[in-house]
Amino acid sequence: MKIVRIFAHRVELPLCEGSYHWSGGKSVTVFDSTIVGVETDTGEVGYGEVCPLGPFYLPAYAEGVRAGLRELGPHLLGDDPRQLAKLNQRMDAALKGHPYVKSGIDIACWDLLGKSVGLPVCTLLGGRFGDSIRLYRAISQDTPQRMAERVAAYRAEGYTRFQLKVGGDPDTDIQRIRQVASVLQPGDRLVADANTGWLPHEALRVARAVREVDVYIEQPCLTYDECLAVRRHTDHPFVLDETIDSLEVLLRARADLAMDVVNLKISKLGGLTKTKQLRDLCVALGIAMTLEDSWGGDITTATIAHLAHSTPEAFRFTSTDFNSYVTVSHADGAPQRSQGTLAASSAPGLGITPRAEVIGPPVVEIY
Repeated sequence: MKIVRIFAHRVELPLCEGSYHWSGGKSVTVFDSTIVGVETDTGEVGYGEVCPLGPFYLPAYAEGVRAGLRELGPHLLGDDPRQLAKLNQRMDAALKGHPYVKSGIDIACWDLLGKSVGLPVCTLLGGRFGDSIRLYRAISQDTPQRMAERVAAYRAEGYTRFQLKVGGDPDTDIQRIRQVASVLQPGDRLVADANTGWLPHEALRVARAVREVDVYIEQPCLTYDECLAVRRHTDHPFVLDETIDSLEVLLRARADLAMDVVNLKISKLGGLTKTKQLRDLCVALGIAMTLEDSWGGDITTATIAHLAHSTPEAFRFTSTDFNSYVTVSHADGAPQRSQGTLAASSAPGLGITPRAEVIGPPVVEIY
C-alpha cells in the first residue's frame, strides 16, 4: 500500500451557542476546520481533521494547516501509510516543527491502518476499556450567574464534568468559581481553566480565595515556570495544558511534580502516534489525563473517542465531544454523546465517512 494522493477540504463550523469566549477577551463564532484525506494505490482513503482554536490560542492557524500540507505532502507520496513510526520520522525530517500540520496526515493514516486490517483504531491503540467515555462541558466565559445557569442546564443533559473558562478579572473569576460550585452535586468535577490568562499574583489570589472549594486549577499562567510557582503555593489539584507540547516537557513536569492531571491535545502533539507515546508514558507514571484536541467536528470527535476509549479508565480524567458544540455535521458514523458520555465506533478505522455535500471540493491536492 502506497500513498498516491493527499488532499484537504475546508469546512466552517458555526457554534451552537453563537460564540465561545475565554481568557484575554479571546472569542470565536465560526471555526475553520481542515479535513485531510490520504489516498492509496489500493483506492482506500483515510481521513483526519485539524481545527485550531483561532490563530491566537496556540502557535497554529487554519490556513497554516493547508499551507503546510502543500509543503509536506510531496515528501510522503509513495510511502506506506501503515508504517506510522517511519512516516512520522519522514514528516519530521521534511518539515521541522509545525506538529499541527502533521496531525491530520497521521490521523488519516491510522484510519487507513484500521481499514486495512478490519479493526477500529481504538483496538490498534491498545484496546477498548469500558463501555463509554465520560465527557466534560466547556463553559464559555460570561457573568457568574449565566455560567452557573449553563452548568445547571448541562447537568440536566447528563454531564458531570465542567471546565469553567476563567482567566479574566480575578475578582470576577472568584465569583464565577463560587457560583458555579454552588450548583454542583456530589460526584461532579469542576475545573477552573484560565488558559494562561492570569499573571502569577492573580492566580495565587484566586486560588487562595477559593481554597475551600473543590476545584481543579488548569494552566493559570503563560509559562511553565510561572505555573510551577503557582502550583507550589496551592493545594488545589493542578492541570497543565498549553505548556505540555512535547515528551520532553512532560518528563520535566513529572520530575518537578508540576501537575496532577495533564491535558493532551492531539494536534498540538502532531497526531495520534505521538499522543499515544505521551499517553502510554502517563499511564506508566500514574498521571491522569484529559484526552482531546484544540477543536473540531465529527472526525476530531471520533479521533478523541478512539484515543480515550483505548486508555485505561482510571487514567481518563475526561474528554470532550466537539461535534455537539457546532451546528454542522460533516461525517457519517461519528460518535454522538448520550447522558454526558461517548463511545468509540466498532467499525474499521475511525468509523466515519465524510459527507461530500458538506465538505465540498478539495482546496489542496497533492499527487
